[in-house]
Amino acid sequence: MAMNKLPVAKRVQILSMLCEGSSMRSISRVADVSINTVAKVLAEAGTACAGFHDRTVRNVAARKVQCDEIWSFCYAKQRNVKTATAAPEGAGDVWTWTAIDSESKLIVSWLVGGRDAGCATDFIADLKGRLSNRVQITTDGHKAYLEAVEGAFGNDVDYAMLVKLYGEGPTGPERKYSPSICLGARPEVITGDPDVAAISTSHVERQNLTMRMSMRMSMRRFTRLTNAFSKKLENHYHALALYFVFYNFVKMHKTLKATPALAAGITDKLWTMEDIVALIDADAPKPGPRGPYRKRSAQPEISK
Repeated sequence: MAMNKLPVAKRVQILSMLCEGSSMRSISRVADVSINTVAKVLAEAGTACAGFHDRTVRNVAARKVQCDEIWSFCYAKQRNVKTATAAPEGAGDVWTWTAIDSESKLIVSWLVGGRDAGCATDFIADLKGRLSNRVQITTDGHKAYLEAVEGAFGNDVDYAMLVKLYGEGPTGPERKYSPSICLGARPEVITGDPDVAAISTSHVERQNLTMRMSMRMSMRRFTRLTNAFSKKLENHYHALALYFVFYNFVKMHKTLKATPALAAGITDKLWTMEDIVALIDADAPKPGPRGPYRKRSAQPEISK
């Protein structure tokens, strides 16, 4: 069943189930469509949502922004890629960088890639381009942020790191189920004059936890110790693009009693999944005019 023949209600069902964390195969069974159709709907939605976020989430008047990275993997964990059978391009560890406005809870910027200095630079530069004023930024102690923030903002930022202090975690078989124990956190002022009381990454970490574990908006691709990981990097990217538009524009935040996009003032309406389907249709190439049928002419002789 081709995507352009799917009714809106069917596409809404597929996209809603993707946002609920259902697997592509379970969606194909419940929605009674082929898995290729589910993959195509996801790809079309991801492309449309990524473009929409890029165009729309601009000139954000945030005061406090928190940044963090969340780990996942594609096809196989990095240490297993060399021995994996037919590992596709992009297989291995995948990091998603997120920046959240701590007041409106808007995801201002996101990036999928490694956890290296290059990705940090691209991520912070993208964040800078979406803000309309001087902000206070808090990150964790990842050193790649230092040059990235300085290169993008210079001295026009109030920047602090929250360096977490870890102790030894469980030993033996239990180690894989439990991370190291966090003993505390030490705030470090890097640039400007940040409000020490507001040096926190709790909001962005809570949002990342929502992606990993929430029943309502679970991103099963981030759940540890399951087989719900992404098999293709493109699917992972498209699922995230869909998720962030859904989170920003459709999902009501219980504390704010509004969507983050409404709270941030970048939209004046409550979006629905039908609006996301409309984005897909707006991005779809328009069919060209069909000319009259022309009988194929005989092959001309080639003079010698």
